[in-house]
Amino acid sequence: MVTATVDAILERALMGYDLSPEQGVTLLQQTDASLITAIRATADKLRQRQTGETVTYVINRNINFTNICEQHCSFCAFRRDEGEAGAYWLDWAQILEKAKDAVQRGATEICMQGGLNPAAKINGKSLPYYLKLVETIKQEFPQLHLHAFSPQEVQFIARVDGLSYAEVITALRDAGVDSMPGTAAEVLDDEVRRILCPEKIDAATWLEIVSTAHKSGLCTTSTMLSGHIETPEQQIWHLEKLRSLQQTAIHREYSARITEFILLPFVGQEAPKPLRRRVGRDQPVLADALLLTAVARIYLGNWIPNHQPSWVKLGLAGATEALNWGCNDIGGTLMEEHITTMAGAVGGTCMEVESLQNAIASLGRPYQQRDTLYQKVSG
Repeated sequence: MVTATVDAILERALMGYDLSPEQGVTLLQQTDASLITAIRATADKLRQRQTGETVTYVINRNINFTNICEQHCSFCAFRRDEGEAGAYWLDWAQILEKAKDAVQRGATEICMQGGLNPAAKINGKSLPYYLKLVETIKQEFPQLHLHAFSPQEVQFIARVDGLSYAEVITALRDAGVDSMPGTAAEVLDDEVRRILCPEKIDAATWLEIVSTAHKSGLCTTSTMLSGHIETPEQQIWHLEKLRSLQQTAIHREYSARITEFILLPFVGQEAPKPLRRRVGRDQPVLADALLLTAVARIYLGNWIPNHQPSWVKLGLAGATEALNWGCNDIGGTLMEEHITTMAGAVGGTCMEVESLQNAIASLGRPYQQRDTLYQKVSG
């Protein structure tokens, strides 16, 4: 009976229909190896149909400009209070030096995010500081795509300065921000968020800010932090909200929309002890991440075709395996990565282009450099 149900769901997906949330949950609840193999094969077939055989990657650099943060998310080992050991706040010269190094190493993108630093103000307002962050890079390196500031950071600026989300996003866009990271989503379920990140924006606010970015002409990414306290039902409802958000952007003919989905398996090695005890493990379970990767492709692929694993969280071998479970992109070089690494991830902080290319080639699939918006970059 279960096999017949799963087969019917997968057949429906292969016919091009969207799954219902109940059907998505059914797939996530499977433990039989043969059924999981069928789910993987379906995701891989849909990936091939929706994006082809070529696996893409981007040459980019992360700049986490400060880890001083007013919030206390239960999973975060990155944040510090001002004056605490390990706290930092990059100055303009340091930011420029990192951008220059990225350009010299072939980067087309800077991804910039940081903690919510209450001192990040110019003349008592936060927005001018963030605008200066953008302008510092863009004036020197106008060719770089600046992928910057999560919905949480937009809400922080808006709250501190008494502005609307649209006003903040428009100002950042006009200063030179080219797209927005879809981070701070964690799981878009407020029961989970009350435990995981009670001081962060709620799910509705995250969705509102991302939709506002799309209306304003800024593409975004989308993410899910998985494998902690959430249930399969909550995972699927997260995917359902992302799918609905993308459908809205497409049906309303916004010029911008979600460019990719990135699964971020939970790394808890250095997380605060209460959450570590509740989760019961320090590193992601690869099998769980791969099944969710496959189901995400099946659930979202008609609407969000680009799917990316996290080599930082899964290691390069795990991320390479995810290319067999529905992913068509292996991510970026990053050049430095602090947030996940400080949580205890073992994947590393930098990946050379050759390493990404070799990983893709090991599967017998071609590779292609892309930019942030998934346009080909000729090498």
